[in-house]
Amino acid sequence: MSGQHLSQLVKMVNQISANMHGATDEQAADKVAAHLQKFWARPMKEQILAYADDGGEDLTPISRQAVEKLREVRAAG
Repeated sequence: MSGQHLSQLVKMVNQISANMHGATDEQAADKVAAHLQKFWARPMKEQILAYADDGGEDLTPISRQAVEKLREVRAAG
């Protein structure tokens, strides 16, 4: 995976998180995680999860929380 591709994924999840106006952090993270689960391809999800595992330093707090919720959904499913 190229660094540029990963940067795009991080940018996308942060933008999705930023567009959750009026939601609490918990609600926003739930909605972002649901969006990732529903609309992102499996390789995209695996890449963002791996990025979070490696520290995920460029993820916003809501994005980081959403990625962890995505991990929980995938583990339960």
